[in-house]
Amino acid sequence: MQKKTIETQFTICSYNELDNTAQHLINKAKEQTKTSYSPYSSFRVGAAVLLENGEIVTGSNQENAAYPSGICAERVAIFYANAQYPDVPVKAIAIAGYTNGKYVQLPITPCGACRQVLLETEIRFEKDIKIFLYGEEHVCMLNNVKELLPLSFVKESLKG
Repeated sequence: MQKKTIETQFTICSYNELDNTAQHLINKAKEQTKTSYSPYSSFRVGAAVLLENGEIVTGSNQENAAYPSGICAERVAIFYANAQYPDVPVKAIAIAGYTNGKYVQLPITPCGACRQVLLETEIRFEKDIKIFLYGEEHVCMLNNVKELLPLSFVKESLKG
């Protein structure tokens, strides 16, 4: 038997410590919380994806009374970006949450399904996706999705 350790590195900083591009991307994610359809959870999530060509694609969570039928903000934005710009790599994503009349104090992280979609996009283009998780108290930055999803399920996992 062997015991192994997985370490994830990320940076915590204030919004003001970020460069203008990161701040703009976070602002777009925050704006998208307003387009959320979340009558069941009242938890609004916005995502903004920066593409290598400079385009920013946004999305928000869309709920449904049949819960599995809803979709998270991150997947809305990523799927739209991949559909509209199929040959353009994703450079970064910002995610923001809003509930009880204010933005969340601590950053929220993507669910497992969103992490898997982000990883597949990163693998598809063979380029890291920088991640900005916004909270009023601080921002978490990750250099790539692999830092967010260690022990990932990838295409090689499908081989017998």
